[in-house]
Amino acid sequence: MSDWAVEIDNLVKTFGDFVAVDHVSLKVPKGEIFGFLGPNGAGKSTTIRILCGLLSPTSGHASVAGIDVAADPEGVRRNIGYMSQKFSLYDDLTVEQNIDFFTGMYGVPRELRQSRKDYVLHMANLADRRGSLTGTLSGGWKQRLALGCAILHDPPVVFLDEPTSGVDPIARATFWELIAELARTGHTVFVTTHYMDEAEYCNRLALMYAGKVIALGEPSGLKRLLKEHGLLRLDTLAPLDAMRAIEHEEGILDVAVFGSGLHVVVDDAAAGMERIRAALGARNIAIRRLEPIEPSLEDVFVALIEAEERKAA
Repeated sequence: MSDWAVEIDNLVKTFGDFVAVDHVSLKVPKGEIFGFLGPNGAGKSTTIRILCGLLSPTSGHASVAGIDVAADPEGVRRNIGYMSQKFSLYDDLTVEQNIDFFTGMYGVPRELRQSRKDYVLHMANLADRRGSLTGTLSGGWKQRLALGCAILHDPPVVFLDEPTSGVDPIARATFWELIAELARTGHTVFVTTHYMDEAEYCNRLALMYAGKVIALGEPSGLKRLLKEHGLLRLDTLAPLDAMRAIEHEEGILDVAVFGSGLHVVVDDAAAGMERIRAALGARNIAIRRLEPIEPSLEDVFVALIEAEERKAA
């Protein structure tokens, strides 16, 4: 029996001349919360569809819960849970009726249906709302119900595709508590998200760009990629003019807009600050703030993606 919940080796998916997934390889151990990040069109959803047995790979190999996705896609689908941002629920059914429907859909044995329903109602804190019409629930409660319905058959691997899109921050935080509980009970959770604060909850992360995995590791390890250089926060009254003034200076590795200011990656913090002051002073651009800061995951991903775009150009 393999220790890996998900194994991908040299996976390729093409649509005509378009390469959606480009020789991706990675392994996800059992019980891990694995984050899959990247801009729209990066290949995340295509990869997940392959892993869920919904698309056949063009070449390469992938297995989920020890099952080859190309050879036995139906077997894969029986052993996974899947939840997307669209929440596949029936609004005209009650919470309990939705759960009953999905226990049948997932083929939960009759003798286990009551215990699995009780587990989901308790896990999602929905026992007091079991008789409520699903259409009357808030986005956060629907989200909990959708996750509960996705794990009624107790799958070893759960895929969550942008599951927190469109819900408020408090509901998102509560949802991630449920994800952590799933991982503690031995389930593997494979999640895509656009929210960088959510990425911090993952044990490991992969960043996809143009069909390739361009970074893979723990959140802290990925942030060290920028710590090896230096990251500066620069605030001026004219950030775009400031960006144009410094982006080609020696030692300036990357400049990106963050909020009302700029984040600047430099090869050396002290020397970089001197060059920035000189370049902006020559153009009479006043500096309101210039100081070293700790990198966030967003800084790392922006820097990596912009580096890939420069290579492509």
